[in-house]
Amino acid sequence: MSQLIESSYLEKIDRELLPQLQIESIEPHNPVRVHALPEPWQLIGTGNYAAVVYHPDSPDRVVKVYAPGRSGFAEEVEVYRRLGVHPAFSTCFYAGTGFLILKRLYGITLYDCLHLGLQIPEQVIQDIDQALNYAQSRGLYPHDVHGRNVMMAEGRGLVVDVSDFLQEEACSKWADLKAAYYGFYLPFLYPTRLRIPYFVLDLVRISYRLIWRLLPGHS
Repeated sequence: MSQLIESSYLEKIDRELLPQLQIESIEPHNPVRVHALPEPWQLIGTGNYAAVVYHPDSPDRVVKVYAPGRSGFAEEVEVYRRLGVHPAFSTCFYAGTGFLILKRLYGITLYDCLHLGLQIPEQVIQDIDQALNYAQSRGLYPHDVHGRNVMMAEGRGLVVDVSDFLQEEACSKWADLKAAYYGFYLPFLYPTRLRIPYFVLDLVRISYRLIWRLLPGHS
């Protein structure tokens, strides 16, 4: 799982990034908040567990820093160990104290594709399906796979977040997303390139989350 990381890069993390980075997890089901980020580090995004940043001198790798008090770090390290190298997943180069150095994945989330009216070809869905099947073959349990955790890059599918892949309980999110893709998106939205406002997408997300909580395992 490890790759030789030059000491100068680790020093930037230890001396520049970590002492000045301020992130907070307010609600476990919503992304963490970043209150301070030292220059020249750039924020790529936030998830429910951590913030992901990169340094301009090393744009092809990112640092994923867990918010204080959030669990799951050791589990994510184990997930990347089992995944090894696969084109649809990132690769873990280094695991420090509360942070990971990962291969950067370039692309746009399916969530943002809907907002921008970008067509999502079926190949993207098939790639993600195959990647999740591969993860299962490595003893993992694809979990919490939704529109913000998967991306499209040059017409191919990528899986961005694997932090919950050791959770053994059933998760229907990807199956539900596929059902919406084939039942509604492909026949109706795909041909139109309709741009969907974020507030509409957020309303759908919140409504789905409520249903998912009340009726686990729904179809």
